[in-house]
Amino acid sequence: MNALNAHNAYVRADLTVEPEGEGSLSGLTFAVKDVFDVAGHTSSAGNPDWRRTHGPAKRHARAVRLLLKQGARLRGATITDELMYSLQGENHHYGTPVNPRASGRVPGGSSSGSAVAVAAGDADFALGTDTGGSVRIPASYCGVYGFRPGHGAVSAEGVIPLAPSFDTVGWMSRDAETLLRVGRILLENGIESESESESESDSGAACRLYLPSEAWELAEPGVRQALLRELASIAPGMKPESAELPEGSLEAWARTFRTIQGIEIWEQHGPWVRSEKPVFGPGIAERFQWASRLPSSDKERLYGMKRTVGRKLDEWLGSDSLLVVPTATGEAPLLRMTGEQTELQRSRTMMLTCIAGLSGLPQATVPVFSGRGNPLGLSFIAGRGRDLSLLRWVRDKLAVREGGGR
Repeated sequence: MNALNAHNAYVRADLTVEPEGEGSLSGLTFAVKDVFDVAGHTSSAGNPDWRRTHGPAKRHARAVRLLLKQGARLRGATITDELMYSLQGENHHYGTPVNPRASGRVPGGSSSGSAVAVAAGDADFALGTDTGGSVRIPASYCGVYGFRPGHGAVSAEGVIPLAPSFDTVGWMSRDAETLLRVGRILLENGIESESESESESDSGAACRLYLPSEAWELAEPGVRQALLRELASIAPGMKPESAELPEGSLEAWARTFRTIQGIEIWEQHGPWVRSEKPVFGPGIAERFQWASRLPSSDKERLYGMKRTVGRKLDEWLGSDSLLVVPTATGEAPLLRMTGEQTELQRSRTMMLTCIAGLSGLPQATVPVFSGRGNPLGLSFIAGRGRDLSLLRWVRDKLAVREGGGR
């Protein structure tokens, strides 16, 4: 096995693209989830039948171009769950990337290979996509930093879609400074400019931290304690406030999210599934079958609920508050969980990930470790347009822990 691919993170470890300029990312390497266009490369989207029925890209995805122009070197296309439709990270066709920080446990998906490449030190950072948690969950399970930007804040041009009203281009790194450096490039050149205009010195400091009780109750007791201890270390002197989420329960939010997502997924990929009859691994075929039966007549009512949740959360957080939640319910699940057990774990996890997904707000996850030494994730969600200020806040709060400053 190629030394670069010792953890089976890559579907193509030999794919390299040299920098197209010099800039703030010079000297860094990055990997891309195998859903981003790279000129001359045919993405698999985690499924051989997708690769067979699609041709090579004519140009790089916009996010890839921006990074290359700032001096980063692309090295490798990483494994993804099939059609990005899972949170486990196990791939029936290309193998499951090996979680380097939690032996015998899943890496998380669908940006599994990207998280593993970063955690293993094969790449300084990696691009992924996050629709229902596909950057945040693998970042949590593999013990790295992850960022899901606000919806529309980073261009998805040249990226295979899943559910467009939730799809985002996210990224992962081993330190908060690199997470911010990548963010400056992708966000400042995004399709929506930030509404904020604060200087670098004020770092977008949050004055209030809200802990939604329903979200924290989803975390296992030992996990909850470890995360709260880490929060006290990250934000000493700040007094987090327990709070109730506006506008319904997380169970209802997750149900709304999953239904809209399923309808959009079938709109995007249903015709291809029907015409090509692809071979899917366990769990994926069942999800597509479920999505195919959803009535599109529910869309407008569900989109109305989505808009209401987004508006309420944005009003609540404003420009100076953060929502703090466990990224996932606990440690990465064991490999080869099946059936009802897998779906139960997935549905509970999506009750946490749907908060940012349904509202379209930015979320950063930072690595924490359990008493057994396995990775966990602690997440911070900011108001709309506060992507860079959130990244700066995380960088500044974590600088001491990482043993350095700016």
